[in-house]
Amino acid sequence: MPDRILYLAAYDVTDPGRLQAALHVLKGYACGGQKSVFECFLTERERRALVAEIRGVLNLACDRFLLLPLGGVKVRTLGIALPPGDPDFYYVG
Repeated sequence: MPDRILYLAAYDVTDPGRLQAALHVLKGYACGGQKSVFECFLTERERRALVAEIRGVLNLACDRFLLLPLGGVKVRTLGIALPPGDPDFYYVG
């Protein structure tokens, strides 16, 4: 199985149409999240594809996008939350 790294993806989009398009793109790569912040386990190839796809949606003059690698970070959860995990397979599409 290819090496996957956990990323935190967040966006701030000013236009409702681009907002929906960005949400659609991120949901295609995310394994969890809420509102405009998502957890994504990505290979290097998937990361490049996500960046290219989101770049095609956003207006870089007024929208923002952050893709933060959390590779070596120990994830802590509170309450009944489950830590993110890298499942046996992903469907991207």
